[in-house]
Amino acid sequence: MDGTADPLASELDPERILAPLSHAKRLLLAVSGGPDSVALMLLAARWSGRRTIPVEVASIDHGLRSDSRTEAETVARWAGSLGFAHHLLSWEHENPKTRLQERARQARYRLLAECALGIGADHIVTAHHGDDQAETVLLRLTRGSGPAGLAGMAPLIPCRAITIARPLLDVPKADLVGLCAAAGHPFFHDASNENPAFARTRLRALRGLLEAEGLDRSALLRLARRAARAEAALSEMTAATRSNLPMKRTADDVEIAGGALAKLPDEIFLRIIEAEVLVLSRGRDHLRLDRLERAAAEAASALNENRAFATTLADARIAVTREGYLRISRASARRSVPRST
Repeated sequence: MDGTADPLASELDPERILAPLSHAKRLLLAVSGGPDSVALMLLAARWSGRRTIPVEVASIDHGLRSDSRTEAETVARWAGSLGFAHHLLSWEHENPKTRLQERARQARYRLLAECALGIGADHIVTAHHGDDQAETVLLRLTRGSGPAGLAGMAPLIPCRAITIARPLLDVPKADLVGLCAAAGHPFFHDASNENPAFARTRLRALRGLLEAEGLDRSALLRLARRAARAEAALSEMTAATRSNLPMKRTADDVEIAGGALAKLPDEIFLRIIEAEVLVLSRGRDHLRLDRLERAAAEAASALNENRAFATTLADARIAVTREGYLRISRASARRSVPRST
């Protein structure tokens, strides 16, 4: 020991922050070269030295900026200097004109998942931080999201053989920038973060006004925690209620006694419809909340009024029969094998 202070010794303790990853088999860090992901790489370098968990790094050249390839190659050198193997992934596309951020995000996770599977990693680790989480909650608040949306990003999302991990969700961006500065490590600045064409940039411009009214990062993160708590309770109650409902199920439909459904709170009734529609849907993992609410309200009204009703939602047909049953079926099954109501 030479008495020199460790530039990474701070409140950003790798042992605490990366503890949720202690049972991983292999990690793939998503590193763009910005201060957030560089800080993640620095934390992992300090943490992984005390672990037997292999850690590798991946960067994606989206091909949307002239210097994106050079930046990804620079990240490769940075990763190598920290002892990490690096994978440079390229998004092949034809310059999408609409939904650019959404398509880039989808491509990013697809490429990362393919890379993770190829190297045997069971966790993809991203550098989403507390400011990102607050912006996500605010953005979803403006769109009228329910508890699931207002809970923000989850720190761990199992997805088949891979888990998406976001260990920095309670860390402010300023702390990550400070960590890079303390370590004397360079990083890149992404000019797209200041592009007013994107909703997040426009909301970011309102930060001062919102903070003056008390809607700062801490308040938004507090809202996310409370919404996550409510969402967990509602999900558990829905699962327990659904398991006890009298129903008949086939591969293509489910029929539930309307009398049992009529006694349920509106939110639980809605969530049961959502769960059954998703079971029958083709690879969907969520439904538009406004459309789900409308279908559930109309179905509940039909059950209460003892009348027949039918509508479609996603890939499913939702019907209330004259006998007082709620029947949810695959839309294709309904077309090929008509059933009376």
